[in-house]
Amino acid sequence: MQNRVLKSVGRVLALVTVAALPLAMTAQTTPSGSGKDSSSVQPSRWDIFLGYSYLSPKGTVNTVQPNAQQTPVSASYDAVNVGGLFSGAYFFNRYAGVQVELGEHDWGVQCCNSNVGTRGDDDGFITLGGGPIFRYPQENFTVFAHALVNADRIGGPYFEPYKWGPGLTVGGGMDYETPWFNHHLGIRLFQADYEYMHADWGLVPYGGRANINAARLSAGIVLHEGSIAPPPPTTMSCSASPESVFPGDPVTISAAAGGLNPKDHVIYSWSGAGATGSDTTVKIDTSNLAPGQYTVTGTVKQGKPGKEGLKPWETATCSAGLTVKAFEPPTISCSVSPTTIAPGGTATVTSVGVSPQNLPLTYSYTATAGTVTGTGTTAEYSSAGAPTGAVGITCNVQDNKGHSATANTSLTITAPYVPPPPKTSALCTIGFSTDKKRPTRVDNEAKACLDQVALDLKQQADAKAVVVGEQTTDEAAITAKEQKRALHNKHAKVDQFAAQRAVNAKDYLVTEQGIDASRISVTTGTTDGQTVENYLVPSGATFSNDVTGTTPVDETAVKPQERKPLAERHPIRKKAAKK
Repeated sequence: MQNRVLKSVGRVLALVTVAALPLAMTAQTTPSGSGKDSSSVQPSRWDIFLGYSYLSPKGTVNTVQPNAQQTPVSASYDAVNVGGLFSGAYFFNRYAGVQVELGEHDWGVQCCNSNVGTRGDDDGFITLGGGPIFRYPQENFTVFAHALVNADRIGGPYFEPYKWGPGLTVGGGMDYETPWFNHHLGIRLFQADYEYMHADWGLVPYGGRANINAARLSAGIVLHEGSIAPPPPTTMSCSASPESVFPGDPVTISAAAGGLNPKDHVIYSWSGAGATGSDTTVKIDTSNLAPGQYTVTGTVKQGKPGKEGLKPWETATCSAGLTVKAFEPPTISCSVSPTTIAPGGTATVTSVGVSPQNLPLTYSYTATAGTVTGTGTTAEYSSAGAPTGAVGITCNVQDNKGHSATANTSLTITAPYVPPPPKTSALCTIGFSTDKKRPTRVDNEAKACLDQVALDLKQQADAKAVVVGEQTTDEAAITAKEQKRALHNKHAKVDQFAAQRAVNAKDYLVTEQGIDASRISVTTGTTDGQTVENYLVPSGATFSNDVTGTTPVDETAVKPQERKPLAERHPIRKKAAKK
């Protein structure tokens, strides 16, 4: 039985594959970006369905056991969870057609040696039917209903062999139309059917009669082929007479419709440029229209009364253009004096308007900031409340026909001067390379630089100074070596050359020039050299923002050294040679 079922399924799949080949070829050859083709707009001619089906039969068969007592046994059918359904429908028009359907619900059926049908092992159903089908297609969904007369091949439920009998199917469902394969592929969301089946095995062992009421639920894919061509579409053309007018002149728009069915009801409608009406012509009142280009659109719909235009081919539109010419507008020139003012200041705005027809003119003014007062040829601009920068002023003129013109001018509101923030300035640099024995001592040559630093601080009482000491790479190595030794000998001396130079320079400014120590900061830098750099920091400036890479000196650990001169060296007298 299973081999036979597999062969049947294979034949069905083969048929579906052959039917899908032309659809796949169409999908490959249709240009992309072409939008929906006719199959997506019009219903298909053929619908081929293949899907999964679940069958729930309700029926009881009374059988007689082949024993002396002829004990009757009552058995009922169970649901078939795995089934397949194949159908093909041909439609005569958009709504009606005929359908042939094959259903197979006998997967896993055993025969003649197994169990009672209530266990679901001995009942099977094959239905082949045909009949009318009706559908109602929409843009994305299609609902349908059908009624079929069947020939049913029924087996079980209690060892009854397969036998043909009559049957009926009534039901319907809903399909979802996908864009795949150029709208040739749909999904059957559900198909719900009622089935009546009858079989008579006679009065033989394991015989009996079955009247089966079954519910069937199916889902799967639908292949669409062909299309039902709609009737010729409605057409419509429009024209305006005359096409160009002055305000107040009448315009007539006329329409001519084609492809109308004399049996249908026809209605016309108009829109645009104040057009209203329900006839083939409409008159436009241009007295309230401003000059410009206008489009009037006409629409014609045909169909049954109250249902006009429901089908795509029952509606047509057309457009007609018309031009409303304007009287010659006025012109205007605009100027302002002065063009630069201080915040809160005022200026005079002057405009000159000219009407080619010498029509009365009225003036008005606007500004992007501030206010303009006046309605004549001159007005006053006030900058009160306006921010600094450029201000645009627009001069407007209008005649008594509503025609207007504009001109623009501008002025600048100057901002008050804001001095730049103070910055740290570099002063002189001291060198310590000449005194080899005392490389951190402030010598007489350094005094000239420090005296100038002191003078700058005295002249700018709110300023401060920063002294930055530097050292060489060799000196840094000596310091590191001495620091390592100091870890084991707390009395060991550690020379900090850069910090010592800065502290000695500050000490000179404080002790010999009388500068307040709080006005002088000492730091060390990263420059390779035996120098001290001096900086003047005015009030409001921040040294660390202007000069980076310096490190403050701990003045409690580094003390200034006294400026002592070197001791004089006396020549060594040689003893007189003994005679």
